[in-house]
Amino acid sequence: MSYKIMPKSALNDWVQHLRQKFTIVAPKPKHGQFVFGEVTDASEFALDYPSTVLPPKKYLVPTQEELLSYSLDGSHFEMRTEPVPTVVLGVHTCDLHGIKLLDRIFSQGYTDTHYKTRRNSLYLVSYECFEPCTEHSFCRSMGTLSATDTFDLHIINLGEDFAFEIGTQKGESLLEGFQSIFNVTEVDIERINTVHQEKWQRFPYRLDFDVTELAELLTNSYTSTYWDELGDICLGCGMCTQVCPTCYCFDIHDEVDLTLDGGHRVRTWDSCQIRMFATVAGGHNFRAEQAARQRHRFMRKGKYQEDAYGLVGCTGCGRCAQACLVDITPVKTFNELYKRRNNIAEKETEAK
Repeated sequence: MSYKIMPKSALNDWVQHLRQKFTIVAPKPKHGQFVFGEVTDASEFALDYPSTVLPPKKYLVPTQEELLSYSLDGSHFEMRTEPVPTVVLGVHTCDLHGIKLLDRIFSQGYTDTHYKTRRNSLYLVSYECFEPCTEHSFCRSMGTLSATDTFDLHIINLGEDFAFEIGTQKGESLLEGFQSIFNVTEVDIERINTVHQEKWQRFPYRLDFDVTELAELLTNSYTSTYWDELGDICLGCGMCTQVCPTCYCFDIHDEVDLTLDGGHRVRTWDSCQIRMFATVAGGHNFRAEQAARQRHRFMRKGKYQEDAYGLVGCTGCGRCAQACLVDITPVKTFNELYKRRNNIAEKETEAK
């Protein structure tokens, strides 16, 4: 573990230093909310910010991405990968965990070349959270309140200074050649330890059980009637999956040029909550009921992704809870399933 110190007053100079080689994106205000977008000056963004509308996942898996171009006569076929070296400033620790899961998903089996190329060109500068982003955040319950090993640099607010924890050689390269970077002292280390210790009391646990029990809870709740109750109120709009930092379902379609000489193959975000998502040949829909789609969503977040990749698919960011128009939230869902399972267990014990 290696640290450096930078005065806050030097932040904009550092941004200008980085702009010589990189595109800089950071959380910036837009229509009363925050979004990740390109910035040219430190005055345009905030590091202490509530959750962004979309996670930084959009720089790794764009909402719409051209995969390849081709000619209809077969004479031309070219994969399109044109990554731009980009520094993403201010990534919250929950989103770091989301990117860590995506790294595993897109690298196991057949490696996704487009994802890998973008990932290699991305520099992640995360930011230590000291207060919950929103009332819906439950990152402490999901174990995502601390920075994982995914970051290149991790910023810790020390009042008048920023401490930079260096995670990779890529991160260290972002500080090279900048004059207002200093070595840490013992006093700085004490300050870092103090702010880390003091932050935990500001983040309450919001699940009624330990996250390590989640996969088993969902397994035992597969036939719960609660899924039907969620299905009855769910609008099937797909907003929950659109804002999720770990959803990666996509659709691929071809766009033929007006000249009919060639075309492009495009990958776009899709959602398992949309009715047509599970429709296959012959018109059969293997998740035709909204209840089944809601169950699949939560099983995927709390069990399926952990079974496949060793990481829970929900980061506790709370974005889906904010986006849902009918107040279907992970905290309410998981806690209700836990409550019902315990009630069933108590009745079975009484019956004996």
